[in-house]
Amino acid sequence: MNDSGFLTLNRLLPLPTRRRTLRPALWGGAVTALALLCYSAITSGMNGDLRYVLACLRSAKGGGFSASDTFVHRPLFYRWFVAGLDSLTFGSTATREMIIRIAAVLLCVATGLALRTALARRLPLRDATLTAAVVALALAFAPKIDFLQPEWTATLLSVLAIAAALGIERPWPAAAVAALPLGLAVMMKYSTAATALMALLLLFAVDRMRAVRLGLVTGVSSLVLFGISALAGSRELQWAKDMPKINQGALTRKGLDPSFLLDKSASFLVDRAYLSPVVALLPAALLLLLSRRQDRRRRAELAALAVTIVLVCLAAVAVQGNWFGYHAASLPVGAAALWGLAVAGWYRAHGRPPLFFTAVTAVYAAFVPFAEQSPHAVQGVTAGWVAALVALLAATADLLLARRTAVRPARPGRFAAAAVALSAVVGVFCLAAAIWPGSPQLMNAGHVVYGNAGFASRSDQTAVEAAEVNRQIPHGAPVLYLAFGDVAYFVDHPTPCRYPVPTFLQRTKYLPDVNKLPSYKENLRCLTEDPAPYAVLQRSWFQLGNVDKALAATVEATYDCPPLTGNPRTPVVCRRR
Repeated sequence: MNDSGFLTLNRLLPLPTRRRTLRPALWGGAVTALALLCYSAITSGMNGDLRYVLACLRSAKGGGFSASDTFVHRPLFYRWFVAGLDSLTFGSTATREMIIRIAAVLLCVATGLALRTALARRLPLRDATLTAAVVALALAFAPKIDFLQPEWTATLLSVLAIAAALGIERPWPAAAVAALPLGLAVMMKYSTAATALMALLLLFAVDRMRAVRLGLVTGVSSLVLFGISALAGSRELQWAKDMPKINQGALTRKGLDPSFLLDKSASFLVDRAYLSPVVALLPAALLLLLSRRQDRRRRAELAALAVTIVLVCLAAVAVQGNWFGYHAASLPVGAAALWGLAVAGWYRAHGRPPLFFTAVTAVYAAFVPFAEQSPHAVQGVTAGWVAALVALLAATADLLLARRTAVRPARPGRFAAAAVALSAVVGVFCLAAAIWPGSPQLMNAGHVVYGNAGFASRSDQTAVEAAEVNRQIPHGAPVLYLAFGDVAYFVDHPTPCRYPVPTFLQRTKYLPDVNKLPSYKENLRCLTEDPAPYAVLQRSWFQLGNVDKALAATVEATYDCPPLTGNPRTPVVCRRR
């Protein structure tokens, strides 16, 4: 068997455990997780970006366009992944969203089981079970802003790739099998190549040669998959070139400013910790995990790999330039894996979980659902970094306590069983913190912009406004959308345009040179060549006074729109002249 970080952990932590001690933890954690998963599937719904993708795919399908030939600001394989989930649905909007969420949760469970099987080859069964469980739950309980985004999907595929790379005995067949999900991870958004790289670095920490083999084969598989997407989609190459040019915050447009990147990264990590409190526990979990290592050189190497992985994640966020929280959807999953390894290893060594670390985990899990109503003093960038420091101090206290009681390691008993059960439940609640109504969904510099309940309220209002739009348009009549994705999602009329939401046209509000792109000119033809008899205009998003002047004149010459009399966010129906 190859020497690895997992094998060394196994040798370092040889204390046997009693099966009956673990039963309360397994049952307590499993029942809690199942109840919260059911609650999440019924109540959470979809985020705005996923609704945008679904709206584009559904309305374009009604106009005769397949997912291969519909622009949704996402590459081909991601479009078909979402279209595949959508094909399972039926009924009302709430029912369809619940079915999609259940299907995604089942994918998380399957991925977790595959990871458990693979880790059990190198770790004690309990350690493998806990680590795989927290990874699966971190995916299933991802904040609404993350769930089913390209970065989330790439993370799921990367975990599956790691499971295949470690679970298949022969190295080259393992690399060949793992290269497919890892190559697909790259194809989810192209910038998700960073997620695949993070997976390779994690694998490198366990088995260097398997990581090298997988990296080589994944390079080939990514090129093959990109070639397939270019052949399957009539405009895939064109969109791959044009998509980065409609991103106003991209690093290629703004240039490199080290001081800005440093400040923004510090703020961004705090925002991520508010969305997923397990991120604030990452340094502390790493400390507990490294404390089990006796080899200083190996300890330094693992610490350097952990820092590198976080930097790779931040680099992918910075390159895109928008600093959206979901761009780092892989970070809480990696933090959850460290949490699981740290707690399992600590129990094996000391017969109990790390008490101070577990207590801090419980406090953070309890705080997040009330973050929006919390005092101003406990929000902000400074407060977020203090929270990470407190967790680190708690882990240090556990280390000091362990040294004082190192003469006679604790045996698993009734108290230990209760502590383990409580620790498991606390871990589940920490990972599930993002699903509660009061939990944050959008953060800015450590302050809650709005939470899940606020987003749900806005969605309900959009649905009411969309119902009024539908009342004015004959059932099934084709529509040209000049509105944001949420509006198109709830209006749900077909469109005779492969650009259902006119992102290229709207971007001229910020980037006047977009009108030179081939995709812009093609998007414009939806207005000039046999346009739909109705248009849905949302003036707050598609501002006629700010977009390209020739474009605005074309809209006004083609459609008769009612004057602005109320909220510009409210969509209105325009009729073709």
